[in-house]
Amino acid sequence: MTVKERQARILPLFEHLASQTRAQLPVDERDPRLKTIGKLPRGTLFSNFHEEHLKEAEALYEVLYAAKDFEDFIHLAEQARNVVNEGLFVFAVSIAVLHRDDCRGVTVPPIQEVFPDRFIPAETINQAQKADLKRTSDDSIVIKIEQTGNILDSEYKVAYFREDIGINAHHWHWHIVYPTTWRPEVMHKVKDRKGELFYYMHQQMCARYDCERLSTELRRMIPFHDFHQKLEGYAPHLTSLISGLNYASRPTGLSMSDLTEVDVQDMERWRERILDAIHGGFVYDKEGNEVPLDAVHGLDMLGDLLESSYESVNREYYGSLHNWGHVILAQVHDPDGRFKENPGVMSDTSTALRDPIFYRYHRFVDNIFQEYKISLPHYQKKDLDFPGVKVVNVTVNAKVPNVINTFLKESQLELSHGITLKGSVKVSYHHLDHDPFTFSIGVENTSGEVKNATVRVFLGPKYDELGNRILLNEQRRFFIELDKFRATLEPGKTIITHKSSDSAVTIDRTPTFEDLQKGDVVNETNSEFCSCGWPQHMLIPRGNHRGMDFQLFVMLTDWDEDHVGPKTDAFICADAVSYCGAKDDRYPDKKAMGFPFDREITAHGPVDFATPNMSFTDIKIQFKEY
Repeated sequence: MTVKERQARILPLFEHLASQTRAQLPVDERDPRLKTIGKLPRGTLFSNFHEEHLKEAEALYEVLYAAKDFEDFIHLAEQARNVVNEGLFVFAVSIAVLHRDDCRGVTVPPIQEVFPDRFIPAETINQAQKADLKRTSDDSIVIKIEQTGNILDSEYKVAYFREDIGINAHHWHWHIVYPTTWRPEVMHKVKDRKGELFYYMHQQMCARYDCERLSTELRRMIPFHDFHQKLEGYAPHLTSLISGLNYASRPTGLSMSDLTEVDVQDMERWRERILDAIHGGFVYDKEGNEVPLDAVHGLDMLGDLLESSYESVNREYYGSLHNWGHVILAQVHDPDGRFKENPGVMSDTSTALRDPIFYRYHRFVDNIFQEYKISLPHYQKKDLDFPGVKVVNVTVNAKVPNVINTFLKESQLELSHGITLKGSVKVSYHHLDHDPFTFSIGVENTSGEVKNATVRVFLGPKYDELGNRILLNEQRRFFIELDKFRATLEPGKTIITHKSSDSAVTIDRTPTFEDLQKGDVVNETNSEFCSCGWPQHMLIPRGNHRGMDFQLFVMLTDWDEDHVGPKTDAFICADAVSYCGAKDDRYPDKKAMGFPFDREITAHGPVDFATPNMSFTDIKIQFKEY
């Protein structure tokens, strides 16, 4: 069976799930392997963070993964579709498709078309359904998206970022590639540096969010820090079509409360135990043995503890600070369930980024990681230098050199695959985008021999919200990775050029249901598309109308020391390798993620910090509304 034929068999599994009836396939008619699932009721919002939800999802995706062949897999998936919770089904089947060898080359359909109600305001979906009922032809109907707030709420200034369909879809797909419950001994595949990737991808999202806040003249976010603090309000304007209930709003002034499954005091206890481990330099495993938090594996171990994933060395003792934090915040309006309300958007990876508290809570989590990073020795010049290699100059080639233009662009999202309609209905929405550009990096190699280099490119704001120059040790946490790639340096002078569209953190575009049905993206090679990656249109922060000052940081390191295996750049699903890793392979860089900004910097500015293989270049990002 060809990849195209397998793709055609899988797509119907993901269509019109919101329209399914609640009736389930009786237990005695199910395949015996599916008899233990179906506990989470249909019509309930599945949470990627809730422990009981995850246990059932784990049981399902492990059964699907273990199916003896593709036909057996389809048989099990089709039965499961009529048994399990709708959201849980998509989560588990997506994991199985991404990791089964006989699904190599098959693409999981875009979550925004599977469940458009997680991305599109309820008001807009209501308009779309009414327009579909009144249709007089088979032509596609286009509905403009409704706004979810106004200028009375200062946070609405960055709604374009929080509600961006691409970044919310990325967050969903990242947790599909790196599920919390992944068991290597069952799945027979190791997720290399999974805990560190959890830290880095979320740290980068927080850095990007603060860049957007500075772009819109907002102060940088205040991290969540107190489990009893009064929380800001938030209204998501989303309605779940599978339940008929709204995603809950959060009135201003509520604070975390105990749930039946976990207490706020548990959260405080877990935080203190993790901080004690960081300050002591070791964690306790399940047998009570001390496991050192060394510079090579320490952060990876902490990531597993904080999330907490299956790889946590001691889940009973260190708990699940990140996951339960999401659940408690999502249920802050109805903690004991007395009103039978839906949870808020924090309960799900495909909606959580819409809520401002997501970023503040993840900055709180990141501050714990930074506490560990501060305990590590500072990088010395020998750790940073690349002998014989000097970056002479760096230019961003755009319409105006070193000036990147951003703007709002219109796109459309098809609703008819996720919602049962008489014909095609599309939602028209605007999102941030930028003009294409290339990096031009002048390098001098005086070593007398060919050098292989890893080129690392970061971008960070130069001034804070008050117009003060940000000191480098503070600025390092706001540098966002734009690219990382390999370059060959001949002896003498070399000009390295690289397109913004080839970034190692982004995916260019997501194939639609229509693309997949036509077979336009079928790929029989190793360059498989896994849907995980930051959207290309959000690579660059918004900037402002005047032209906001940023610094572009370029660093070259020795690729022969950085690479982890055979000298190849061919990895499976490596479109956005910096944030998503290489599926079923080692992370292709020995350096710490975020290097060299991952550790504390004692130098006050670039001049004191930089070695010859680095460059800080002033650029401007100008937002134009056209």
